[in-house]
Amino acid sequence: MASHLFIYNENKRVFTIEAALLDRNDPQKILSRTYPFMVPQEIYEEYGLVPHIVFPTSATIEGDMLDIWYGGADTVCAKARVRLSDLMRALDPTIPARTFKRVSHTPVLSPKGSGFESRAVFNPAAIDIDGTIYILYRAMDAANTSRIGLALSKDGIHIDERLPEAVYSPRAEFEQKLGKPDGNSGCEDPRIVCIDDTLYMTYTAYDGVHAPKGAFSSIGVADFKARRFDAWSKPILITPKGIDDKDLGFLPKHINNSFLLYHRISNQICTDILPDLFSGECVSRCIEIIGPRRGMWDGAKVGIAAPPIPLGDKWLLIYHGVSEGGATYRLGAILLDTNGITVLARTADQLFEPIEPWEKNGEISNVVFACGAVVRDDTLFLYYGGGDKVVGIATASLSHIEKALS
Repeated sequence: MASHLFIYNENKRVFTIEAALLDRNDPQKILSRTYPFMVPQEIYEEYGLVPHIVFPTSATIEGDMLDIWYGGADTVCAKARVRLSDLMRALDPTIPARTFKRVSHTPVLSPKGSGFESRAVFNPAAIDIDGTIYILYRAMDAANTSRIGLALSKDGIHIDERLPEAVYSPRAEFEQKLGKPDGNSGCEDPRIVCIDDTLYMTYTAYDGVHAPKGAFSSIGVADFKARRFDAWSKPILITPKGIDDKDLGFLPKHINNSFLLYHRISNQICTDILPDLFSGECVSRCIEIIGPRRGMWDGAKVGIAAPPIPLGDKWLLIYHGVSEGGATYRLGAILLDTNGITVLARTADQLFEPIEPWEKNGEISNVVFACGAVVRDDTLFLYYGGGDKVVGIATASLSHIEKALS
């Protein structure tokens, strides 16, 4: 066990905790190491004689639990616990430490043609309807206008059909291009849920001049399956004007006859309650779910990936985290209580990170950005954008993630 000093500014230091696996016969040889898995977060770690410090001094083992004894802010003594088997799995150099595995070393969807998806296809939503997975992806044309395209898959991995035209395009004034002719605009980063035979799609609406806004549109499942895409409801803004508010998604269930909306303000994930989506009222609060953890892989900002996934009477929320300095996008997970608000657990390590060339290089480098996930039996299918250019698919064991959060 080692104390790791992470310096992101000359005047600001953060001491974090990470682990290393040493060769038993040659302890000077490091076989593997973790990223920081514990950072100052509690008041007694953030403030004291020397602020922003968790400093490990010893560790003891009780069954499968590793107790880490440490000093907080050079002022108090404290103890943290981690499951030893989980930590050793993360350190085992023969086992892939990341939870999600790519279904292919190449993208499953790439830009094509000279039309609405000629520049980029990425950041897809996904929903399973009657045995078919519908992948609604953000598509950009040569003028950098974003629309929503659609691909279909029976097994969740292989693309069986890809529609030649966009299924959702900018219609409202607040998503029309007002900036430069080749500036970004349109309907970005969709997320979709089904509640009572209606599909609700949230997305980022951008005109290229004003701050990005959150909007939604709905369509009946029957109309969607019949490809009557003119049946999408009029888009409505649900975030305040003048506020950079992105990464929107609904809880796929009513809570007290209201909609629970997740969104990102500044660098943290918030939620708010909307009793009536069609009233024109915007969210007015930021009930904080989680924020960044300085010194860790999600130290700069966080936002939701796919909408929450049912896990018994609780909810699994995959989220993206952006690192400080290098601005790499990775994915982690949190477990939410039945109300969809209370955080019960959060992964210390990332579950997925850019590795492939098309994830590390693209319109934006070092990005895996998911907006959709589907569960079949114990397999979680994750649909994500790589490098803001292409679409990839990865899978994971749902029970494995659940165990990591228990």
